[in-house]
Amino acid sequence: MASAEEDFPRGGTAKKSTDGKPVVHRGEVDNLFQSNEQAEAKTKRKGALKDDAKKLKKQKTGKEKSDGLALNAAAKCVEILHLKNLKEGMLMLGCVKDVADFEVTVSLPCGLQGFLNIRNISDSYTKLLSEQLDSADTEDIFSLPHLFSPGMVIRCVVAKLDVAKGGSLSIQLSVNPKLVNKALTSSSVKAGMILSGCVESVEDHGCIIDIGISGSKAFLSKAADKQNNLDELKVGQFLTCKVEEVKNEGRVVRLSVNPLTVAQACAKDEQGWNLTNLLPGLLVKATIKKVTKHGLILDFLSSFSGQVDFLHMEPEQASNYTEGTELYACVLYVEQSTRLVGLSLRIYLVQPEQRLNPTPSCGDRIGEVVKDCKMTTVHHMSGAMLELPDKMLAFVHRNHMKEMHKATNENRVLAKPEHTCRILDFSPMEQIHFASLRWSVIERPFYRYHDLQAGQIVEGKVSVLLSHGMVVHLSDHIKGLVPRTHLSDILLKNPEKKYVEGMKVKCRVLSVDPATKKLYLTRKKALVETTLPLFLTFNDARPGSISQGYIVCIKSFGCIIRFYNNVKGLVPISELSSEPIISPEEVFYIGQVLKAKVLKCDPGKEKMVLSFKGAVEGGTEEAAKLQDDCEVGKQLEAKVLKKLVNGLEVSILPDDIRAILPTMHLSDHLSNCPLLWESLQEGDDISNLVCFSNNKQISLTKKPTVRWALEEGLVAKDFSEITVGMQLIGWVKNIMSYGVFVEFPYGLVGLAPKSAMTDKFVSDTAAAFQLGQTVIAKVTNLDEEKRRFLVTLKISEVIPRDGDAQTRLINGLQERRALNEVLAMKDNCDLRQQLTALCVGQTLKLTVDTVNDDGAIFKSHDLVSATVLANKYHVTGVSLTEGQKVTAVILHVDILSASVHVSILPKLVEKKKSLIEGSKHRATVQYIDKDFAVVSLDNTAKLTVIQTRSHMNEVLLSASEMLKAGMSLAVEVTEPSCQELQGLPLVSWQRAAPKRQRTTSDNQQDSKGHCFGETLEGKVRTVKPVSIQVTLEDGSTGSVHVSEVMEVAEVCQGSFPTSSVKVGSVVTARVIGGREAVSNRFLPFSHPKFTYTIPELTLIPSKVDKSSDFKPVGAKEKLSSYTVGEEITCFVSKFNPKRKLLEVTTDPRITGTVELLAMITDPKDASHPEKLYKLGQAIRATVVETNSKPHRFGLSLTGVHKLEEGSVALGMVTHIQPQGLMVKLPFGGKGYVAVTELADAYRSNPLDVYSTDQLLRCFLIACENDKWQLSLRPSRLNPQQAKLVKDPEVLSIDQLKEGQIIRGYVKSVGEQGVFIRLSQNITGRAQLQQSTKYFVSNHKVLSEHLPPNTLLTTKIFSIDREEGFVNLSLLPVDTGKPDILPESLRLPLRLIGEEKKKYDAAKKKRTLSESEQKQAESQVPKKKKKTKKAKGDDNDSGVEVYFREEEDQEGEQEPKPDAAKPVTSSSAVPSRLQVAAGFSWDVGLNSLKPASAAQDGDSSDGEDQDGSSKPQKKSRHELDQEKKATEKALVKREVELMDPNLRPEDAAAFERLLLASPNSSLLWLQYMAHHLQATQIEQARAVAERALKTISFREEQEKLNVWVALLNLENMYGTQETLKKVFERALQFCEPMPVYQQLADIYAKSDKTKDAEGLYKTMVKRFRQNKAVWLSFGSFLLQQGQSDAAAALLQRALKSLPSKESVDVIAKFAQLEFRFGDVEKGRTMLDKVLTSYPKRTDLWSVFIDLMIKHGSQKEVRVLFDRVIHLSVSVKKIKFFFKRYLEYEKKHGTPQSIQAVKEKAMEFVEAKGTEAAN
Repeated sequence: MASAEEDFPRGGTAKKSTDGKPVVHRGEVDNLFQSNEQAEAKTKRKGALKDDAKKLKKQKTGKEKSDGLALNAAAKCVEILHLKNLKEGMLMLGCVKDVADFEVTVSLPCGLQGFLNIRNISDSYTKLLSEQLDSADTEDIFSLPHLFSPGMVIRCVVAKLDVAKGGSLSIQLSVNPKLVNKALTSSSVKAGMILSGCVESVEDHGCIIDIGISGSKAFLSKAADKQNNLDELKVGQFLTCKVEEVKNEGRVVRLSVNPLTVAQACAKDEQGWNLTNLLPGLLVKATIKKVTKHGLILDFLSSFSGQVDFLHMEPEQASNYTEGTELYACVLYVEQSTRLVGLSLRIYLVQPEQRLNPTPSCGDRIGEVVKDCKMTTVHHMSGAMLELPDKMLAFVHRNHMKEMHKATNENRVLAKPEHTCRILDFSPMEQIHFASLRWSVIERPFYRYHDLQAGQIVEGKVSVLLSHGMVVHLSDHIKGLVPRTHLSDILLKNPEKKYVEGMKVKCRVLSVDPATKKLYLTRKKALVETTLPLFLTFNDARPGSISQGYIVCIKSFGCIIRFYNNVKGLVPISELSSEPIISPEEVFYIGQVLKAKVLKCDPGKEKMVLSFKGAVEGGTEEAAKLQDDCEVGKQLEAKVLKKLVNGLEVSILPDDIRAILPTMHLSDHLSNCPLLWESLQEGDDISNLVCFSNNKQISLTKKPTVRWALEEGLVAKDFSEITVGMQLIGWVKNIMSYGVFVEFPYGLVGLAPKSAMTDKFVSDTAAAFQLGQTVIAKVTNLDEEKRRFLVTLKISEVIPRDGDAQTRLINGLQERRALNEVLAMKDNCDLRQQLTALCVGQTLKLTVDTVNDDGAIFKSHDLVSATVLANKYHVTGVSLTEGQKVTAVILHVDILSASVHVSILPKLVEKKKSLIEGSKHRATVQYIDKDFAVVSLDNTAKLTVIQTRSHMNEVLLSASEMLKAGMSLAVEVTEPSCQELQGLPLVSWQRAAPKRQRTTSDNQQDSKGHCFGETLEGKVRTVKPVSIQVTLEDGSTGSVHVSEVMEVAEVCQGSFPTSSVKVGSVVTARVIGGREAVSNRFLPFSHPKFTYTIPELTLIPSKVDKSSDFKPVGAKEKLSSYTVGEEITCFVSKFNPKRKLLEVTTDPRITGTVELLAMITDPKDASHPEKLYKLGQAIRATVVETNSKPHRFGLSLTGVHKLEEGSVALGMVTHIQPQGLMVKLPFGGKGYVAVTELADAYRSNPLDVYSTDQLLRCFLIACENDKWQLSLRPSRLNPQQAKLVKDPEVLSIDQLKEGQIIRGYVKSVGEQGVFIRLSQNITGRAQLQQSTKYFVSNHKVLSEHLPPNTLLTTKIFSIDREEGFVNLSLLPVDTGKPDILPESLRLPLRLIGEEKKKYDAAKKKRTLSESEQKQAESQVPKKKKKTKKAKGDDNDSGVEVYFREEEDQEGEQEPKPDAAKPVTSSSAVPSRLQVAAGFSWDVGLNSLKPASAAQDGDSSDGEDQDGSSKPQKKSRHELDQEKKATEKALVKREVELMDPNLRPEDAAAFERLLLASPNSSLLWLQYMAHHLQATQIEQARAVAERALKTISFREEQEKLNVWVALLNLENMYGTQETLKKVFERALQFCEPMPVYQQLADIYAKSDKTKDAEGLYKTMVKRFRQNKAVWLSFGSFLLQQGQSDAAAALLQRALKSLPSKESVDVIAKFAQLEFRFGDVEKGRTMLDKVLTSYPKRTDLWSVFIDLMIKHGSQKEVRVLFDRVIHLSVSVKKIKFFFKRYLEYEKKHGTPQSIQAVKEKAMEFVEAKGTEAAN
């Protein structure tokens, strides 16, 4: 009975809703919004322009009511769905917006929002939930994020309308099938229905679906739905299904879920739908019953009425909605009590993709305040549409057009020209933003959680006090929690006494998470009012900086202190206070606010160490900056600020950080240090500095040896890195009676006791070493507790690096030389510069000055002021007298004292002999200079320099041990002539070496003698990710490599083997080798210097077991045991950020490397690949290559070890070339990506989006000559996800067909034509005549306009498959695209066909005899007269004349001078001034040769001929002829002077003609062109201005011509401003429309497309009623290739123009599509129009012409067949038959001609006598 009641309601149509509200009949409304048609019509007339703009932006929304015979009455006024109209039980279509664990947020129609609780999914899911909760086992349960995803479209029902605390309504929804399908019974279920349901249970062969109908079981079979993976379905999952089959009167229902069939299924009458059981989401066929301003009223399912509001109308189709139109609609909501049915016409709901876009494509703009918005339409009772400045639309609900509790005044709102709005939300159902105009909303500081940042001060109101804290509301929608510990600086016992509801409080944001909407605040005064910097990220916490934080955790080892967001760090127990603290929990409490100073911070690992003690002592932030900006080991430059007693205060460049450079750190040679200090002045720059410590202040060193150690990494950064046996470079810091303290980089200091200082006996430590002396030290003992260590400096125990002595010598001498040069430059003294040029070993001619007991003093002509002296030893055996000339050799030059020490010993002055590398000599010391000595190599007369200490650590205790002059040494030549020593030989030297004494440390180690295979016990000292240090029983230290901790088979991938061993545990280990402490190199155990190594141990049980016998395996053998492609376990040892390499180790001796490209598969991981792998982690790797020299081997972590065809690999762009990308591939591979392989759809400038070092996923096509061909096409990389391929790959020439349209990139342009790359290996060629319709004399014109990689559309002209040639055509007639050369170049068109023949014939005419020429000439003036007469008759401006003249010329096909452009009909455009882009205004006007010019040209020919023949006496007849010719010439000249169309030659001639014809724009323009040819721009402007003043105001067209010329002139030679001024003036004086059109044409021709487009947009707004404007804009867009924009423009045009124009406009746009755009699109458009208007025979004719030109023969014949069956007059059909026959005669066969005749006969017979007559 219920359904009968629905179908046949009793009584009238006005029904009352359940809550007693009558349906509102809005009769009287505000005048502006009268609903009666009269008012609407009036409004339309008044504001046609405004209204049209509104229509453009209107979208559709609708509600419908059901009335009538089984019908619901149509609503009087369509409005959107309001919250107040919602009722429980109402059915709606919704879109999932957001999914949380227990609740789904659903977007409902018209911007409403509902919430779907986890209990409202389905009965089976609720049951499963309660069972799981009872059993406390949540394994099989799937949370809501597994069942719902954003964008999913669901059918739901309003389960409950809750009133929230603030009084607002909260919509509780349900998708429970029992409620949604409540009105359906098992008998009413029919096949083909679309129902929603939830998965009840998953069975073996499918799923049981709960469709909520009692007595019906629904089943979804796996077998039937193979393409949809039903295995992934879970209990509770929401599905929209199609009923495939109904059995047993609806008791068994079979369903399917194929998205395509579900989307396309349309509800039909026979399915028995009525207003009771109608469901949202159904697709129905509807007819428009009424079109109103605010929406549509539709009839559907034959008897129901529904409404579409403006938000749910498809904007593109708005103009097509007319009464009686049939369309598909989707049911949006159903309200049974008021019988209101809302429908949607939005394409994404009518053709649903099952998923809407839950976020806007323009990005997240919610909360944004937007100014300068325009209100386009107002829908009273609903709201208004706004257009934002970026043309995006937004909807303002009527409640948001006014402030709360205020009356609406829509007129006032609409009257405002501009609005400011705030975007509130995005509604997926309407795909539009909702906005508010309320100032209370716009001025709100925080609208969303995203607007808040940690550390911000905010004000709010106390909302509620809870046990765990206080809720504070910052706004209606934003609330935060103040945790209990943050209510005050101390913990409050009774917070309710301090805080009451509604109280205003000031807080600081601790952290905010917009995704989960969690906001934490603090009320702690110390934090709210702090002035210290805030740590919002770990990067803010720079070492040395101080901030306030609060304690969150107290442990025995220290406190964890937290700042903002997730920034927290540890304060170790030692840093809690300056007083020792035993139990921190007694001193501190959780929540306590304290100042803390950052000691260390690692942002990458998010770890930080802080100090309370340091903050109290008042550490400054400067120290932090220091450490940060100046890391130890960093190479620096500095500027001297100040000279200190013991060093220099410098400023590090470029940051001006203060640092200290101690004097002793200026050099390794202490004798050089004071000299260098002396030479440096304030303001000098010093380079090659290295920071060695940044503890309290930054300390720098220039010592080359220390610098080398830091660069090589042979340093310990921390005490924990020091191991016994390690060698380090340092310097003497302090000398005590019991030993010397040696300092090392990073501020580490070790003690060398007296006994370990030297191999000799030392009584006085001060005599052994000097402060600042560079030494090499070896660690002998470590004291872990006191963090102290002992070192030895004994030469016998340390191993210097190879060539150490020579390197130090060279460095020392270079320092000396640089020092001398600086001193010479400083004083600008000639003598010093002369002395600097001298070097050791150089000979001088001297004169003896004085001789005394100490030696002799000499004079030199060159060195006048210098003291040249030789000591007693160096004049031995030589008798000298004053004034004697001698030859001397230089031993030493002292620049400071300006003295030169020489020797005149004969053995040194004699001729020098050459040396051989490696030869040994005896040498004699000749001169000592502190750290250096000069020695002579006996019997060679060669001198050289050596260091006085052969070893850094050498101790010279007595004078006897020191070098002195005359002492003999043994030397070996290392380099006969060393450049660094200014050509002197480089030698190594030695005295009798001291016998090595055995030391206690040697004896200890050797006595124990750990040999290979020995089993030892030890205690674990430290555990590092890659190694474990073990202290053995004898006190020495052993090392266990990460690979030797556990059996390889037991190592799990991703685990850390060393973490299984605990510090302090006792382990049994076995010796498997040893390590050298300096270089960390693995050594065999037979190494003679075993005492310098650390034993390498293993803990693997199978190896430690004594019964197992294992032999030492060498690194080479181990390496060769790996095979390429084998998968092995290895351990991460380090990441090298510079080379982007991951180093991994498989064995103590073997390190492998993994390059970046073999490390990751996703380019996103490239920025921080180290984050994927942790030190010491076990990973599985594939061997790529093995190589024994050096011990390295390549590995891959991607599972691939070589490149294979058809696979996808990661590559890095190395070079970008015009032909494509060069790419580096993994495993040493190289490849290239051709431009045609970059994408499936070619784009212009294809290489712009790529950059070097960019990572890309590449498809490997094939390998040639070790180079891979690669592809980046998505269809190759992801074939299963690939979309339609617009430009398919051309793999071979066989794929190409003649006539095929294909796109490609320009490769090059040459004389042979344009070469176009069609694919990686196929290049086509378009010959010059096939490239452009213009005549091009030089290919360079083309190459200027076609740079490489220009994207072109081509047509295949012919294919030579044998040679592999592809000939292409670029002509517009073939491709349908604009010509490749712009019209603005004004090139002549190439003549073709008939025109070409006529042109050739005309050429022949030039060879006619003279008399024939004269006859031809005599005809010329007649034609010109005719032209002139025509102009006079028309009394017109000359514009048409120009065209008539052209037509005449075309008729005659006169030969034209080469300079003039051959005029063809295509150039006959609406105004002659369009020709004027190049200012050839005379072309066409002057293309006939002037009579005088013609005569001159001809007569010159005649003269040439006459000259060659003999002079003859003229006959009477000839004299008569001559006389006639003279008369004719005079007549011609008169005609010329009278004819204003001929171009005068000078200004005077122009002025004369202008007096006669002041109103002729043609003459004025020629005058302007005359000036422009001489580049007289200003004169041309002046002529134009004169013309505008002179020409009569009645001659509008003439004036317009001049304005256009002036616009052209400014466009070419002026600026944007001058052009704009001329344009604005032209608008004042002329009709605006032509001026706009002309400027748009000028812009288009000069390739200023943006300007042209902007102007056209203005035009279509200003002249929207003018059809020509729309067509002109459409033509422009299509010529630019903007097909989509043109389609949108057509829709706008149809809305703006009167409906009677629609057909013509669509037809014209279709023709434009044929000409410039997509032929297929044009065909479809004409097809549609003619389907609606079949009697428009004029359009059929146009259609046939276009198809003959652009379509295939088959298509043309189909079209003719359609036309001849039209029901139009016989006369018209006869015309079409005639055309059909003509076409077949031209293109068909005899059979096809006969077929047409037969069809004609049939037609005649059918029509009978009427047709026959």
